[in-house]
Amino acid sequence: MDFMLLADFAVVIGFASVVMMLTWYWQTRTRNAGMVDVSWAGCLAFAALYFGATGSGGLLPRMLTALLGAIWAFRLANHLLSRVLSEAEDGRYAFLRKHWQDDQRKFFAFFQGQALLVGVFSVPFYFAAQNPTQNWTPWLVLGIVVWITSVCGESLADMQLARFRAQPKNRGKTCREGLWRYSRHPNYFFEWLHWFSYVCFAIGTEYWWLTLVGPVMMLITLNWVTGIPFVEAQSVRSRGDDYRSYQRTTSSFFPWFPRR
Repeated sequence: MDFMLLADFAVVIGFASVVMMLTWYWQTRTRNAGMVDVSWAGCLAFAALYFGATGSGGLLPRMLTALLGAIWAFRLANHLLSRVLSEAEDGRYAFLRKHWQDDQRKFFAFFQGQALLVGVFSVPFYFAAQNPTQNWTPWLVLGIVVWITSVCGESLADMQLARFRAQPKNRGKTCREGLWRYSRHPNYFFEWLHWFSYVCFAIGTEYWWLTLVGPVMMLITLNWVTGIPFVEAQSVRSRGDDYRSYQRTTSSFFPWFPRR
């Protein structure tokens, strides 16, 4: 069993490593490293489908894992791809390009690091697909409710921001419309919430608690590693006092009423 587990994750990480190598080569030509996010989401779609197809659990949890995991990942990849193809390089990666003096060895290592993260974030898919239940359970239903809520919330936040940014009069201003009134990063919040879907799907297996690596790692990544710190630093550089005011009045992550 241990060997099969390692073999399954080797397939996922190997696939992601090849995709990231091709993505790295693509960005050497385009000078747009934002494609790494698109590839990351696409690789997770592959992981959900792969573990859903090869898992030893019941057909129902395997289908839910494959279908919902792939839909979430493809939606995210498509959203990110539209931005990569229509906008300049994301400020986070432009900063790294300048900081690293466009050293492609560092970019290559960064891209391969993302392949390893695909392996980490595919852990919830693996264990959700091991759930032996053959019938509907309250946990499976709850997982679907969490998934629908989070994906709809993330999609709504993305649409509200895109609509705001599309208006020329808003150039240099901060979006405070809709969900963005209650959180500076509602898209990130719902992205994090989404990972609890697979925790629910996995309950019934011996090692269901390992699926918590998804929400825990996403919370750490978004709040303290590559998410909010980089995005907010770029926002302060581009929008100055307007964004600083937004920071003082609006919750960073969890949606809440604005402060005066």
